[in-house]
Amino acid sequence: MRGEWMRILENLGTRERAQNCSKAYFQDVSDQVTVKMKILSFCHSSRASSPLPGFIVFFLICYVHRMESAQFTVIGPHDPVTAILGQEAVLPCHLSPRMSAANMEVRWFRSEYLSIVHLYRGKDQYDGQMPQYQGRTELLKAGLTDGNVSLRILNIRRSDEGQYHCFVQDDTFYEETVLELRVADLGSAPLISVEGHQDGGIRMVCRSAGWYPEPEVLWKDLSGRHLPSLSETKSRGNNGLFETETAIIVTEHANQNLSCCIRNTFLNQEKESAVYIADPFFPRVNSWMVALSVILVVLFGFIGLTVYLFKIKGKYQREKYTVYKDKRDNEISKLHTEIGKRDNEIRWRRSVAPIEEANVTLDPDTAYPELVLSEDRKSVRWGDTRQHLPDNPERFDTEPCVLGCEGFTSGRHCWEVEVGDGGYWAVGVARESVRRKGWISRSPEEGIWAVEWGGQFQALTSPVTSLPQRRAPSRIRVCLDCDRGQVTFIDAGDEAPIFTFPPGSIPGERIQPWLRVGPGSRLRLCP
Repeated sequence: MRGEWMRILENLGTRERAQNCSKAYFQDVSDQVTVKMKILSFCHSSRASSPLPGFIVFFLICYVHRMESAQFTVIGPHDPVTAILGQEAVLPCHLSPRMSAANMEVRWFRSEYLSIVHLYRGKDQYDGQMPQYQGRTELLKAGLTDGNVSLRILNIRRSDEGQYHCFVQDDTFYEETVLELRVADLGSAPLISVEGHQDGGIRMVCRSAGWYPEPEVLWKDLSGRHLPSLSETKSRGNNGLFETETAIIVTEHANQNLSCCIRNTFLNQEKESAVYIADPFFPRVNSWMVALSVILVVLFGFIGLTVYLFKIKGKYQREKYTVYKDKRDNEISKLHTEIGKRDNEIRWRRSVAPIEEANVTLDPDTAYPELVLSEDRKSVRWGDTRQHLPDNPERFDTEPCVLGCEGFTSGRHCWEVEVGDGGYWAVGVARESVRRKGWISRSPEEGIWAVEWGGQFQALTSPVTSLPQRRAPSRIRVCLDCDRGQVTFIDAGDEAPIFTFPPGSIPGERIQPWLRVGPGSRLRLCP
């Protein structure tokens, strides 16, 4: 029986716990036997001829004494307890039914039984307490008589985050429960600064630091509608807290009232700063100065051309012919070079372009509520108002994105997207499991491979890669090679390559077309 008891206790905790509890139990049984044997001797003397009734009485007395031992359940909260860095937190724990725990052992520990956070045995015991908790814990003794064994932890640190065991033992009986502590912190209020003029508007940057865990960052207009950011970066400082920086371009008569909101999802709290950009701050062009500059350029150009023609007339006719001949030869050579380059590009495109032309349509169940899809689901644009659509798991609720209905796991496929001129947009592919809720990092780590236009052309690598094109193409061909794990973007107008994510970049799972549409933009899938 003793061996079976030891095995049960060892399954519940460490060997030391089993030995301590076993000693207490058998000491208690030994005391009981001393008392009960007197009763047995009486029974035996009265019935010396039949010892069986005496043994029955002995076991009944042991059973009744065992049933009389105080039994209870240790109860803690089902949901995690959230605490703020630097402040104090109370880990709730109590006995059910309510009974006094003043003479019981109350042990708070982490993953290991001997990793003691706080120990109480009639009074606080600090021998063996983990160094990082010394001077920072307090058992709330005011409620001990009512079975309240809650623990207060002072000056919360990030290392305090995790699971805690509340263990209570009365003689040989004990119970425990496990609860979780989450640590969070609110950072500084967002600081909005003007970084200069860019793409006909004003570049605004929002910065904040001291957040934990990683916060959610959003730009909003006066009506509370979310605005797409131009760029966003998050990093950890030396203290382990998160710092964030996000940028947006504000154009005249569009979202001049805006705010930067940073939210801690654990605490369900946020900090927000607002700003208004007045009209005089926007770049303006003086039409009179432009006209004068054009006239001066034309005038000086005409005078220079006239002087040049008079100088070279007659005297340099032969030299002119030689220059003309050399120039003609150079132009012919350049023409041959361009033809060869175009042939090479066409051969390159044929080698990387997919075999199958995919007929892509857009999936309305994934579309951001402010995006409007055409009836044939071939085009999408930014709407004027937010639509009342069901918040199903597939729908993007923060980023203005939409996925294609089609998905590919093997083979090579291509399709073309007409992107128009101006606005903010992105074209590419995404894995089927890409996150749909909250802020999304537009990068391969998030499961997105795309190119983006927002005043400048760039590939959404990590970090982003600036592309040499000064103007965005009017039509982009997307070429997906599932077998090589590679996606290529081509200017469908002149067949020139734009950017290629290297082979092996895309994992072997279902890949879908992905579009991102900003205010003033309209994208259309070409037939």
